[in-house]
Amino acid sequence: MLIVTTEQIEGYKIKEIKGACFGLVVRSRGFAGQVTAALRSLVGGEIHEYTEMLEDARKQAIDRLTQNAHAMGANAIVMFRFDSGEIGQNMSEIVAYGTAVVIEKVE
Repeated sequence: MLIVTTEQIEGYKIKEIKGACFGLVVRSRGFAGQVTAALRSLVGGEIHEYTEMLEDARKQAIDRLTQNAHAMGANAIVMFRFDSGEIGQNMSEIVAYGTAVVIEKVE
């Protein structure tokens, strides 16, 4: 599945627009991770526990986005974006979204 942030894909023609698609993940850091992150925040610098959690969540959101687009009959996603937010005090929401399309290579 080709995923791009642009409206068009160089060398390809969009044959059909399937519609909006997304992949959503909500993650919570466990208590031990929260304590470790809180201690690291006192020192400053990158908080690796949260970086790893958000990186994994983004990968999972892309996987779900790809599954959604595939189920719609698409072979590509254009206008790909991420969005994120917080739910409560210890949960993060990551959504990957775009437009599912069918493309063919231009000869």
